[in-house]
Formats: sequence, structure tokens, C-alpha cells
Amino acid sequence: MGRVGRRQRLVVVGGDAAGMSAASQARRLKGVDDLEIVAFERGGFSSYSACGIPYWVGGDVEGPDRLVARTPQEHRARDIDLRLRTEVTELDLDGRRVRARDLDSGEEQWTGFDRLVLATGARPVRPPLPGIDAPGVHGVQTLGDGQALLDTLAATPGRRAVVVGAGYIGVEMAEALLKRGYEVTVLNRGEQPMATLDPDMGRLVHTAMEGMGIDVVAGAGVTAIRTGADGRVRAVEAGDATYPADVVVLGIGVEPETSLARAAGLPLGVYGGLLTDLSMRVRGHEDVWAGGDCVEVLDLVSGRERHVPLGTHANKHGQVIGANVGGGYGTFPGVVGTAVSKVCSLEIARTGLRERDAREVGLRYVAVTVESTSRAGYYPDAAPMTVKMLAELRTGRLLGTQIVGREGAGKRVDIAAVALTAGMTVEQVAALDLGYAPPFSPVWDPVQVAARKAVAAVREAG
Repeated sequence: MGRVGRRQRLVVVGGDAAGMSAASQARRLKGVDDLEIVAFERGGFSSYSACGIPYWVGGDVEGPDRLVARTPQEHRARDIDLRLRTEVTELDLDGRRVRARDLDSGEEQWTGFDRLVLATGARPVRPPLPGIDAPGVHGVQTLGDGQALLDTLAATPGRRAVVVGAGYIGVEMAEALLKRGYEVTVLNRGEQPMATLDPDMGRLVHTAMEGMGIDVVAGAGVTAIRTGADGRVRAVEAGDATYPADVVVLGIGVEPETSLARAAGLPLGVYGGLLTDLSMRVRGHEDVWAGGDCVEVLDLVSGRERHVPLGTHANKHGQVIGANVGGGYGTFPGVVGTAVSKVCSLEIARTGLRERDAREVGLRYVAVTVESTSRAGYYPDAAPMTVKMLAELRTGRLLGTQIVGREGAGKRVDIAAVALTAGMTVEQVAALDLGYAPPFSPVWDPVQVAARKAVAAVREAG
């Protein structure tokens, strides 16, 4: 039931991409007289690009203000009551209210809602290791985290950095620290960096990073972080080895920040993320929506729920939520798992399923790998790239694509992403009418070269 005799109130928990996109879209559709919007953000910034933090740390872009898409003042000018440094500590769904604490004054108060949006994001994985909270050990998730790391780099005379983890955050931070003049060691528990790739493609990343001067150690499960007499980090222990460190960056990954939702009894998936319907409404709760890094989404290729923390999805979730809250209509159908990254001059991209993913969901497949170039081979600066493609047996349906190469490689994954979303076969991909000129691609685009090879492999397998 709504509030009788007064405006409806939308409460948003989380002031970054999903939350403020939802608030802004709802405001566009609903006037101030119809909808009051209150948003709580425990940090000091709103609507910012967390994806840009490694490039700020590395000196490629200025920050933090340049990473802010819309300032708190701009949100407030649109009659969105955005309260920074205010943390929501409890959800009372039966009473339709949230309790929030001002982090500066310590004052707490309850705020009622008619509709609630949860956009609490994700938190960096921080294993309970000795010394994990020592000065000089940094997670990198918010603009505040980025500034804290830069402050440490400015105040630390030593030039040895250890990055724990070799996923997207780990390799991007390794590049940033290398650009800052640090000797960089990356400790990775897995066989190869970039576990979102198959090991044979991850091996290409490993070799390239070593060639850039980054020491990548595989099978290195960190057991402790050692500190000096001043309490600051001095080394990282992994197995029987010790790696000196003046600064440590945790790039182990993130997990959904759903502690409030869990305490309130909201439905969570196997990865700990909130479960929603296509409208981004929390399942079983009529007036509660959720979006961004705190939710799980449908993988359109495997048919299973996944946790895919990306800003692109968060902004789309917010648009869908805001449309539905504001009286319009929108849905978020799911993802195919597309991601792209880089470490120095190496571009890394993937979409769809890895071999392990295909096996886990019971799909039989063929896998092919091809070597090609970003431009016609005779054109100046043609750069090498490796494309791996998976196709389903019998049907030839495209299941996944991975690309590792130099300039011009990464964004080619979008061809495969569109094909996956459309449910295309590798034969259809090979027949696509793509743009061609020698400065842009060979006569056969590398993705289509892989598709042709996959077609042959499917036919050979019968």
C-alpha cells in the first residue's frame, strides 16, 4: 500500500551506476509532485567509473573528478535527495523503512519507502590472512580506494609491488604499477592468469606479461602478509616463497555486497547475489528492485544464473528499474558474458562459454584456435592476434570466443557477442557481411577465420 495523502517515496540504497541510473530514469518519468527520491551512498562520490581507477592510478587519466559522470550537486538539482557518507545498516521490509547512519556524526534515523531499490554493489574479496589489514595493503573498488592507494604510493620510498590475483583487476593494476616505475610481481593461485579464459589462452597472457617485465608466479596461494616493526607491509608469503613488497594490491576479485539483503531474508543465488525477475524486481517482493554488482543475471548461453560485475550491466539495470518504478516498462533479458581488458599493449577479450563452462552444463563441443592479424598482413602495423572459438556439436551453434592480441584485437569480440545473443551458428558467423579494408582487417576477419575452422571441425565430428 502506498502512503495515503502524500507523494510516493523511492528509496535507493547505493549511489553509483545502477542506483543513480534508476533514480535518474524514475525522475525523468515521474515529476517531483508525484515521486520523492531519497538515495543513500556510504562513500563520498556518486555515479563514478570504478573501471577507470586502474588508469587513474597508472597516470593515463586524471581523477577522481574526471571519473565522475554526474556529481551529487547535479543529482540534487534534479530533486534527488542524495545523502553521501550515509550507510544503510538495516532493511525493515515489513515496516517499509530503512535505517541509515551518518558516518560523520554517527546519527541514525529511519526513512520510510513505498518502493525500494538495492544497488549495494560488490566488495573486494579479502581473505582472512595474517597481515591482510596492514597499512600498505589495498583493495581497489571505489574512488576512495584509488585515492588511498595513490597516497600510499606517494609516501612509500620503496619500489616493489606485489599484486595478489591475476584477473581483470590484477592485470590492470599490474600495468598501472609498472607505469609508476614499480617492480611488479603478480601472484596467481591458478595455472594461468585470467581465469575467465581457457588455460591455453591464459598462457598467452602470461608470456606477454613476462615480456613486459612483470613477474607472474603461477600456483602461488598467498598464506600471509608480513609486516615490519612499524606495522607496514614488508613481504608476501606464498607457499615456501617470500616476495618483498612495499605495497600490495589485492586483485582477487569481488563478491556481491548483499549482507543487508541476506539479513532481510531476500532471495540469493549460488554466488550470493540477489535474484530478480526480468524487470529487475526482487523475486517475491512487489516493491523491491535490485541491480548492479549485487545481483545475479541469466547467462543466455548456458541458461544458468551468473554473477557478472560490470558497469555496462549496472547502468542497464538502472535504466530498466527506473523505467518500471517510473510507470514505464523495461526488461533485462540476460548476458552472454562479454568482457575486454588490456595489460600494456596486450588486449584480452572473451564472450560466451569457456571449455570448462560448456562441460559443466553438459554441452558437447569442438574448440578451434587460429592465428591472424588485425589488418591485412601487408599493411603497416598489422598486429598478431589469437582467436579461440567453441561451437556445439551437431548444431554448430556458437558457444564462446576468446581473443588475445595487440591493438585492434579486443573489440572484435563484439562480433561474437552479437552472434551469441542472436543464437547464430558458426556457419552464419562465417557468412556475416563485415566491413573490410586493408587498414582495418584482412579479407577474412580473424573472427570469421575462426568460425570457418569451427565449421570444418563440426562437420568432421559428424
